[in-house]
Amino acid sequence: MEKPALAIGSSASSTKTITEYDVYTFAGVTGDFNPVHINEEEAKKTIFGHRIAHGMLTGGLISAVLGNKMPGEGTIYLEQNLKFIAPVYIGDTCTACVEIVEILNKEKGIYKLDTKVVNQDEKTVSKGYAVVKYKQEEKRKER
Repeated sequence: MEKPALAIGSSASSTKTITEYDVYTFAGVTGDFNPVHINEEEAKKTIFGHRIAHGMLTGGLISAVLGNKMPGEGTIYLEQNLKFIAPVYIGDTCTACVEIVEILNKEKGIYKLDTKVVNQDEKTVSKGYAVVKYKQEEKRKER
């Protein structure tokens, strides 16, 4: 089955509950051991009152939608703009949403998508846009 053509208004989303494991793994991979993410006692002293997930973890949720669903496998990130609106706490369930808003270069397969992540209360936690390259290749002949 061939994937449908990408058009303005095409959208996709994915939902994930953020776990303590996710936060510690992200810290280990990136080296970002800011106490607001990994130390509850220190995090209690902040404006958040508890540990929060790394903001860029929501960027990773967006990346998963782009690479797995819309446009899909083979997508190459060219640009991502993100504004962090609200904290994500351990245990929050976040939904990353993407929607094609502009076809920048149809021949090269370059698209601009609005990106947004909302929590279980439908509160926006991050928003912005992505520019990606996606060109559905013809099936390759076996060698």
